[in-house]
Amino acid sequence: MGGQGGGVLADWIVALAEANGHVAQSTSVPGVAQRTGATIYYVEMIRARPDARPVLALSPVPGDVDVVLAAEWMEGGRAMLRGFVTPEKTTFIASTHRSFAVGEKEKPGDGIGDPAVVSEATGVAARRTIAFDMATLAEKNGSVISAAMFGALAGSGALPFPREAFEQAIRAGGVGVEASLRAFAAGFGRAADTRSAPEQPLRTPPKRIPDLPPQTGHAELDRLLGRIRSEFPGETHGMIYAGVQRLVEWQDAAYAHGYLDRLKDFLPFDRPGFALTVEAARQLAVALAYDDVFRVADLKIRASRFDRVRREVAARPDQIVYTTEFMHPRMEEVCGSLPARLGAAIEARPGLHKALDRLVNRGRRVRTGTVGWFLPLYLLAGLKRFRPSSLRHGREMAHVDAWMTLALGHAAADRALAIEILKCRRLVKGYSDTHSRGTSKFDRVMGAVPKLAGREDAADWVRRLRDVALIDETGDRLHGALKTIDSMLTDGAA
Repeated sequence: MGGQGGGVLADWIVALAEANGHVAQSTSVPGVAQRTGATIYYVEMIRARPDARPVLALSPVPGDVDVVLAAEWMEGGRAMLRGFVTPEKTTFIASTHRSFAVGEKEKPGDGIGDPAVVSEATGVAARRTIAFDMATLAEKNGSVISAAMFGALAGSGALPFPREAFEQAIRAGGVGVEASLRAFAAGFGRAADTRSAPEQPLRTPPKRIPDLPPQTGHAELDRLLGRIRSEFPGETHGMIYAGVQRLVEWQDAAYAHGYLDRLKDFLPFDRPGFALTVEAARQLAVALAYDDVFRVADLKIRASRFDRVRREVAARPDQIVYTTEFMHPRMEEVCGSLPARLGAAIEARPGLHKALDRLVNRGRRVRTGTVGWFLPLYLLAGLKRFRPSSLRHGREMAHVDAWMTLALGHAAADRALAIEILKCRRLVKGYSDTHSRGTSKFDRVMGAVPKLAGREDAADWVRRLRDVALIDETGDRLHGALKTIDSMLTDGAA
């Protein structure tokens, strides 16, 4: 999958074979990085004979593959589905980390594939399985996953070459040699350890809720910590602190104080365990830290992002790395970032709005590492101090207020329903058109709450509606579910 060094790994294997008396050939079927699929490399090798010249295949044949290496767990599962992994002959070597495919990420809800299915299949499909998190291992050694995979291949003993021959292939490549050798050694040791069973990957990484620190050393932030300790029960501290961290980073400390003020309204309706307040803390923090143009500009120019990109492409200290972003602003985003009265005035004049939209509504390739693009983004990110007076912020807060009022209005009579109302905020996410579609589905689900209120199964119905909306990109299934509720209530009334 693009950027993982698959071509380098194939070259190493070919060089290894050729340096040790074999004829080898590699071919590849390219995908388009993470967008439409992984690039599949195929290597075939045979010991050279002076009296014959072998004919090597250009692609693998199901049922006749000796070694399958997968740089991501579910990609290994796809190799099994295609019949390349067989119990008679295949050594299956795969990294247990997840790199989510577009098909998983494009789902509005949880579209993540279950890695346990692949784990179960390896016990039946493969002659031998070597599985561990090669991505993390490579990162710890300052290299990319291909080096760890090469080490795992060497440690598996599946090829008839000594460890020194593998290492020589890396040295002959001449790029990132020392880091690659470190990752190779770590992968070799893990694969060669016969006592280690294959790792079982997690469906999603465990979420870590931060502990409330004694103090931060910053007076304004310490006041926020003091409020959390004095105004909220201990069971809620971790989630509330996580929300405060998010909102201070998104706007400022004063904004986080407003968040705490809103949360206090839920405490009178809660009980030990404080599930209502914890859910409000989680969902409200996300709702208050929505994505806008100021946020996008800020994220694009952070030093941590530039550092991450350099690590991902394994750039040397003396190499210059540029990133090119594709941005497509619309006039709606421009108006939303303006002061409320000015933005509303432009929207109220369709002719002016349309003319300005023709000026701004076009794709741009932005090289954030250049002064010409970095400086405008830096200035735009700095305008976040004026965010509270923007048209978009006013609308977002009105939407949040209506949602909070609805949840609080049902908290006394039906606490479970209030919690489900809070969880429905998951429907609102993303930016631009994605945000608009999510908001539309959220509003339709919230519109059903007054109809369901008072029923014993009201919370269950809201949960079902939310689940349908999360997997329904077009909204057709949600429309059907809402019609079912209307029919049910009409029949009940009759």
